Amino acid sequence: MRSNLFDAVNQERQTTERWALQSDRMLRCALTPQSPEIISSQGAMVAYQGQMDFSYQSSGGGMRMLKKMASGEGGNMMRTRGQGEIFFARAADQIFLIQLEGEALTLNTKSMLAFDGSLEWDIRSLGGAAFMAGGLFNLVLQGHGMVAVTSDGPPMLLDCSQQPTFVDPQAAVCWSANLQPQIKNDFKMGSLIGRGSGESFQLGFHGPGFVVVQPSEGFHPITGS
Repeated sequence: MRSNLFDAVNQERQTTERWALQSDRMLRCALTPQSPEIISSQGAMVAYQGQMDFSYQSSGGGMRMLKKMASGEGGNMMRTRGQGEIFFARAADQIFLIQLEGEALTLNTKSMLAFDGSLEWDIRSLGGAAFMAGGLFNLVLQGHGMVAVTSDGPPMLLDCSQQPTFVDPQAAVCWSANLQPQIKNDFKMGSLIGRGSGESFQLGFHGPGFVVVQPSEGFHPITGS
């Protein structure tokens, strides 16, 4: 049998690394019984080899449970343990890896693909009128471990330390956890028709740190002939 499907570029890339990008849109993670579990967005697993055990990752008790119930965010996660390799992807979005070495990172929950189970995590509120700007809550990760994040197109990193930076909430992927975004409302009655919420509400960032922005508002319109 002959096909360019069998070219090396399309085959699994063998590596001893625990986290390895097979392409810019496919992630391979290696698991052993001794390694930390992997927590992923539910539905992000596209294939696995070996023996895997999947379980629902609850938000836990206390405030995290209350936040999940109020927002619906942070609850659609899966915990994986086992022996073998597991592959993650989402809607052919681009994937990039961030190694946390004691730092903290805030993610738009829609951009979270997977992270090491050794990391501490919590659901945090943006407060104010954030629900009108795409959601009240985001995911905060802290500690030592790897995070896999998705971007609908090539991501861009903006430095927020020199001047205020304003981002469409649907385009914000992740940002420095020390930054506390504020909701900026540009809504005017005359702009009601023909404008999306992202154009009326922005997340404002200012201070030492960065925000990662995707070249998309996350919508995939269906077009017909």
